[in-house]
Amino acid sequence: MEDITVQELKNRLDQGEALNIIDVREPWEYEEFNIGGKLISLGSLPEHLDELSDLKDAEIIVHCRSGARSATAKAFLTQQGFGKVRNMLGGIMDWRANFG
Repeated sequence: MEDITVQELKNRLDQGEALNIIDVREPWEYEEFNIGGKLISLGSLPEHLDELSDLKDAEIIVHCRSGARSATAKAFLTQQGFGKVRNMLGGIMDWRANFG
């Protein structure tokens, strides 16, 4: 599925849309700054597949600091049968550059 820009995601959040957002950074990064997604660090993603199973057919947006770890998370989730995974391009770095 096509990835998502920070602007598109911010617009959807601003409209109050309920989204499935997974932050694949480390806990300390999440504590420093987050946009409200569910924290599941990339390394622990395989252990959390059961709790995500009801989202197999739903849109899931993954993000990290720059977009690299979330690209890996997208590939992993897609291989596990999740059909609508989108990576937030540019990650939190791009988000903060645009929205502070």
